[in-house]
Order: sequence, then C-alpha cells, then structure tokens
Amino acid sequence: MGHGLYGDRSHGFKTGDGKYLTQTQLPEMTTFKARFKGDEKPENYPPVEVISAEGTVFAFEDTALLERLEKLSKKRLTRIKHHPAYTPFGAIEVENILLVTDASIKYISHVLDNEVNHLRFRPNIVIDLYNKKPFSEQTWAGKRLKIGDVEVVIKKGCERCSIINIDPSSGIIDRTVLKTVFKENHNIFGVYAAVLKEGSVKTGDMITLHDG
Repeated sequence: MGHGLYGDRSHGFKTGDGKYLTQTQLPEMTTFKARFKGDEKPENYPPVEVISAEGTVFAFEDTALLERLEKLSKKRLTRIKHHPAYTPFGAIEVENILLVTDASIKYISHVLDNEVNHLRFRPNIVIDLYNKKPFSEQTWAGKRLKIGDVEVVIKKGCERCSIINIDPSSGIIDRTVLKTVFKENHNIFGVYAAVLKEGSVKTGDMITLHDG
C-alpha cells in the first residue's frame, strides 16, 4: 500500500485520554502475538486472532481480551480498527516504514555480548547488507531504495525510546539496550522511509540504493 505495510498498526487499543496503549505503558504487550485468519484483501482486513504468552487464543473482538489488557494495564480501554487504505502514525512514529540492517543489529549484539532479537527495534523490514558496516543506513537520507517492485525514500534516522529495552519474547526489561544505542550511535537505530511506489515485497527480494 502507498502508506505502509498491509496490516501495520491496523488494530489496537486506546486509553481513556485518547492515547495508544503501547509497550511503554504495558511491557507485557510484547508477549501477545497477533495474526490474520483469512484472505488479506485491500477492501477489508480478515479476522484477527491474538495469542497470549500461555497460548490462549482470543478473537480481537473478544470481551475477554479487552478485560485481560485492562487488568494488566489498570486502564479502561477502547478497541480501534482502521481500514486497509489508512495506516495511522502510532505513539511516536514519524513515517510509515521503518528499516534496520543486520550489520547494525550484529554490532549492538557484539557490544552487549548477547544476541539481540531484531524485534526489539520493531522494523518493517530488516536489510541484509553486502557491506556489513554498522549504521551505514544513516548515510542514506534523501536516497531511494528499490525493494522488489516497491520504491521508498529514506527520510531520517529513528530516535529510540525505552521500548527497545523490552525483550520481545518474555517482556523482561533490560535497560542496557537503550543505553548502548545511545552510547554507540547517539540514540539512533534504523531509518524511517516514505513510500514512493507501492507494490509487493517478499523475503529475499533484491534491494538497491539510488540517489534521490
């Protein structure tokens, strides 16, 4: 889609003050997984299932899911669902696409002496670089990337927040991750991009970089 990836931020929850419920307020959210059940169509989303850490499967509309999250967050919540033609910015996003590179992930893992799951950084796409130079993606601002038949323009680096401290599997917080990104790269990890030409992408697609 021209605005971002299909299904990205399509469903969520808001608190009584109209703000998104995110992992910042509720780290346990990272232990819930979501999936579409049915054909993905441009005119409407298929049903969504949400799976808890212990394996309980909820339909997105289930009252039990809402009650579970309200109990964990200690907040009154409202479900939100968007049309496929619209991807909202979330709590902190400034563009609809977020890219990270394997070289940068490997570098942070090396500094921490612990393998860092790329899901901490919530990317839409992880790029496998030929040149394994960490943080080289920050030199791409203003340039275009072709990914399969999609084209995006790189906008700016992504300034990170405490969400990257949350282990995406367990919900356990490790504050050394954000501290390390701050120390090693001035708190920037990954780059934001805007879609110029929509289409489809798949794992293994060739990615090429072009001047703006």
